[in-house]
Amino acid sequence: MTTPIIQPSISVKTLSESPNLKSIPSNYVNSDIYPFDIIASKPQDYSNSIPTVDFSLLTSIDPHQRSQAINNLNKACQEWGFFMVVNHGIQESLMKKVIDGMGQASIPLRRKLSFGGTILRSLCNPKFHSPSKPDEYSDIMWEYCEKVRQVTKVLEEYRKPELALGMPPHSDHGLLTLIIQNQVGGLQVQHQSKWIHVNALPNSLLVNTGDHLEIFSNGKYKSNVHKVVVNNTSPRISVAVAHGPSSLEAIVSPASPLVQSETNYIPMKYKDYMEMQQSNQLHQKSILEQVKIQRN
Repeated sequence: MTTPIIQPSISVKTLSESPNLKSIPSNYVNSDIYPFDIIASKPQDYSNSIPTVDFSLLTSIDPHQRSQAINNLNKACQEWGFFMVVNHGIQESLMKKVIDGMGQASIPLRRKLSFGGTILRSLCNPKFHSPSKPDEYSDIMWEYCEKVRQVTKVLEEYRKPELALGMPPHSDHGLLTLIIQNQVGGLQVQHQSKWIHVNALPNSLLVNTGDHLEIFSNGKYKSNVHKVVVNNTSPRISVAVAHGPSSLEAIVSPASPLVQSETNYIPMKYKDYMEMQQSNQLHQKSILEQVKIQRN
């Protein structure tokens, strides 16, 4: 059964750039979150079970430590599609500059602060995109993206095949999305049909596996469904750097060595997939379901 594509009356981008935006239109209110699933609520806490990958062990000269770290990474991708990376080598001072600069960044998303949070999605590849203001912020983001690219390269090398405009449950395009945030919580990940609050470790990178990793692995790894629950007291600021194929024209399909009997996803250009996702309302894995081969 094919999941229907839901067309919003106004795109989120157009809405966020509206100079007369005073309140959130009702069709953009995430009724699944309010009022029962807010940060102030105290559901059973599973946050300590979120997997952590020690990046330094992935590059260790000790083969036993490296093997164990690779196994932990593989397990995190298969069972969660989300994990925290510690000891990654990116200076805490650089990460702080990225977060602090968001408060001054000249981008339409800053208008979302009045609703509880700001999210910047920066693309490292195939082309670099970042706010140019304040002065030197683009250089800071470039340095940060280069550091993140190095971390991502190692991770990919070792992987085995209250009321909000916020972010409803969805999965990301691309292979991996690396996130840093201020200390205001709000990110939740779905694991075994439960929503888990992410209590990020200090100076850690948060990593989501994306739809194209699921496609490339022919379903062995699952893209992670996550959402952002914001509040009306403290703004949440996060910076997400998405990593995907090196070309927008690349056709992504399951890797031949990982297709044991049959292909589970329809090949599609990375550019076409991104356009389809960005032009439709976020809802779980509704876009990925469009390219998944349905069998009785």
